[in-house]
Amino acid sequence: MHPKEKGAKKSIDDFIVFGAPAIGEDEIREVVSSLRSGWLGTGPRTQQFERNFAEYKGVTPANVLAVNSCTAALHLSLIVADVKPGDEVITTAMTFCATVNAIIHTGARPVLCDIDPETKNIDAKALEKLITKKTKAIVPVHFAGLMCDMGMIMALARKYDLLVIEDCAHAIESTCPQGEAGTLGDFGCFSFYVTKNLVTGEGGMIICSDQEKNDRAKRLALHGMSADAWNRFSDDGYKHYQVVECGYKYNMMDLQAAIGIHQLAKIETNWARRQAIWEYYQAELAGCNVQLPAKPPVGYRHAYHLFPIMLGQVRIDRDKLLGLLHDHLIGTGVHYLSIPEHPFYQSTYGWNMDDYPNAKQFGRQTLSIPLGPSLSDDEVGYIADTLKRFLNE
Repeated sequence: MHPKEKGAKKSIDDFIVFGAPAIGEDEIREVVSSLRSGWLGTGPRTQQFERNFAEYKGVTPANVLAVNSCTAALHLSLIVADVKPGDEVITTAMTFCATVNAIIHTGARPVLCDIDPETKNIDAKALEKLITKKTKAIVPVHFAGLMCDMGMIMALARKYDLLVIEDCAHAIESTCPQGEAGTLGDFGCFSFYVTKNLVTGEGGMIICSDQEKNDRAKRLALHGMSADAWNRFSDDGYKHYQVVECGYKYNMMDLQAAIGIHQLAKIETNWARRQAIWEYYQAELAGCNVQLPAKPPVGYRHAYHLFPIMLGQVRIDRDKLLGLLHDHLIGTGVHYLSIPEHPFYQSTYGWNMDDYPNAKQFGRQTLSIPLGPSLSDDEVGYIADTLKRFLNE
């Protein structure tokens, strides 16, 4: 049902949690079944989840790897891409800190690019001037569910022989004229955090078409061992292992995959619900003198992960508005304060926020309102009505 068909309720009794997951009985039963099976770590459900995700994205199951977070996915992809100290990796100034931190953990230097003022994605037209002899990779972030200009990004990558690692934390369902999110670059990294479109609590996934690189990522995800836990302790009998690299503890648990299996089965239904809410917000807030999220261009499919609004010309202070909405039982988010504004990055890299004016402005004026499939029509109507009231006062 479209939210507009039912009308808005004028009051809400319970706090509307920002990013609340839509967990059903199927997920609960699968988790209980996993608990009763005695297999909680990486095992058959993780493998099933990988197969199902590969089918959804139209890739070979052998080229998919489930891990414990998108941060782990990004870090592993950068390591397997042979990014090393002394290298430079270009990414957006408007992203969650995990994108930049993953680059830093390889020893490489992150190089920030400002955002397009309309889409809030990395400004593909500004990328080329940032490329140097030290540049090893580009990490585009498909912000809020709208894909970056992958045609231009991939053309630059081919021209300068660069690797591309797609941060698809917001973009599981997204497509562009060139194809599916996460399948165009050398690596695609996905998030299944509790606020994401597909939830496992904590969790992530890597898509890598290079089989040798994907096999190495799988080894590194579990301490660099030559055989994972499922193969060592399966019904076929114990398998001895060797540590062939110094790896990490990045594997996904079956308890997480148990949730993901059923979340993935409902992904298109949940996407349609978010699309209806997203379009309702677009219509209801159109006259409020704020900048609303960019609509997907022809040939693009939006994942509708976030609905960030940019206050711009309205007189109310952003943080005051956040407080007012909270007082009226509406949870909100800020996506995001620009990367150069954070003290650690300023002191470490000397970044000046004024060098990234679009990201700076958006980071200081944006707030995101709830957009989850578990929202009722009454809640969606209440959110829109309450926000309009404060914006128009």
